[in-house]
Amino acid sequence: MASHEHYYVPAQSKWPIIATIGMFITVFGLGTWFNDMKAGHPESHGPLIFFVGALFLAYMLFGWFGAVVKESRAGLYSPQLDRSFRWGMSWFIFSEVMFFLAFFGALFYVRVLAGPWLGGEGAKGVAHMLWPTFEFNWPLLHTPDPKLFPPPKEVIDPWHLPLINTILLVSSSVTITIAHHALRRDHRGPLKFWMALTILLGISFITLQAYEYHEAYTKLGLTLGSGIYGATFFMLTGFHGAHVTLGTIILIVMFVRIVCGHFNPEKHFGFEAASWYWHFVDVVWVGLFIFVYVL
Repeated sequence: MASHEHYYVPAQSKWPIIATIGMFITVFGLGTWFNDMKAGHPESHGPLIFFVGALFLAYMLFGWFGAVVKESRAGLYSPQLDRSFRWGMSWFIFSEVMFFLAFFGALFYVRVLAGPWLGGEGAKGVAHMLWPTFEFNWPLLHTPDPKLFPPPKEVIDPWHLPLINTILLVSSSVTITIAHHALRRDHRGPLKFWMALTILLGISFITLQAYEYHEAYTKLGLTLGSGIYGATFFMLTGFHGAHVTLGTIILIVMFVRIVCGHFNPEKHFGFEAASWYWHFVDVVWVGLFIFVYVL
């Protein structure tokens, strides 16, 4: 008679409903915030709504992942379920790859197709009649309608803060790989050191990115309303920054679990999933550095 591995099926959970509510409030607050900024409303409720949604999401993440950790520590997960987790994480990262490919596709469409068309080039150059005096160049420092979309004064130099951030993220991929090897050898001391260094590099990246945004808004005139260049710049770097922030939080959680004695050389998929995600955001940044900042 064939034997089968047991497959743990958890009881009904409140966390998916809380996650849905939190996501709705967060996105609604973000949309309200951006719309009020564009309309020039100084007293927007968007930040408060966004913060409330973020609290819902934080509560959901703490409770849901806490339940998963307890189930794992209780030995409820079989090797088959471990394989399911790996497939799930693989498909999640694939969906994230498609997410960013869509944004890179939008950047390609603007730079190679739509922009030149508006400038009178290519098969659809007739679109030039919309703004007869418009000449397309990238980065777009002269928008078709400067009153509606004030162009930036200049663009960010890729060889200063963006280059430093690139070095930070690429270095963090190295440090988390070293930490993973230390975990597989059960060297807890080096594991803690290299994980802490990875977290420090991630926080440094986020801090420099925030400073770069401040400089862009206050000194360069580069904003979300600076035409298609500003929109694509903040869309790509902003979503990536959100992913790095989430990844850093995940790494901090992994570090706390390591300090508490979780994970061993044989069973540590939670750590592996965090490292997969971190490598993903690092690779995306290299693409951003090349196609958004340099080219």
